[in-house]
Amino acid sequence: MNELPERRGTPVGRRVFLGTLGLGALGVAAAPKLQSGMEAFLGRASEIDPSGLTGLLPNGGGFRYYSVTSSVPRKNADTYRLSVDGLVDRPMAYTLSDLKALPQTRMVRDIQCVTGWRVPSTALEGVRLSHLLDAAEVHPSAGAVRFTSFDGAYSESLTMEQARRADVLVALRMQDKDLEHAHGGPVRLYVAPMYFYKSAKWLSGISVTEDVQPGYWEERGYDIDAWVGRSNGRDDEPTT
Repeated sequence: MNELPERRGTPVGRRVFLGTLGLGALGVAAAPKLQSGMEAFLGRASEIDPSGLTGLLPNGGGFRYYSVTSSVPRKNADTYRLSVDGLVDRPMAYTLSDLKALPQTRMVRDIQCVTGWRVPSTALEGVRLSHLLDAAEVHPSAGAVRFTSFDGAYSESLTMEQARRADVLVALRMQDKDLEHAHGGPVRLYVAPMYFYKSAKWLSGISVTEDVQPGYWEERGYDIDAWVGRSNGRDDEPTT
């Protein structure tokens, strides 16, 4: 797949959730092959849709395609790099092949978005974040981890205790296939017990910090600790 020009999009804000449209009913009733085709179509369309309207359409897989920028560069095995730096003794830079060569953990969890949609029993697979932190030899003064995206705008943070949980992954695969660009590939963060906005897409940087730095949505009023069922005034069942 050809690399798109290396450019960063302009932040355009959250796609306003307007409710389920008629296409959702079609996705539920259609055959699995049609659902898969619809999901792929919406994923491609979202990449060239500056209006964000494709993000309002549910699809057979249940996901909606959100981005906070008008464009996101593509990365592949040749161009992808993940840096681990900050308060560490051994800064690291991983290629996609490097990450795939590390021990992999597979989890099946429900994915819950704070806007209301939910995708049950979703398989994600990747490297435990704690493994990368251990390899980088985190300083004793470190209290948090910050994540950045190669979209040029998105960021997230976790406390060090949260980041070291066994159910926090640097994910490479979803639904038993390589993570697609529309789903934040080739590498994304996955924080299983929290709302999905904590699972930063298009992951490019992991930086160890002294304190938590509010992420993109926290700066706009979202909860910093986004436990499903215990944040944002909601009462959803936990995903774990």
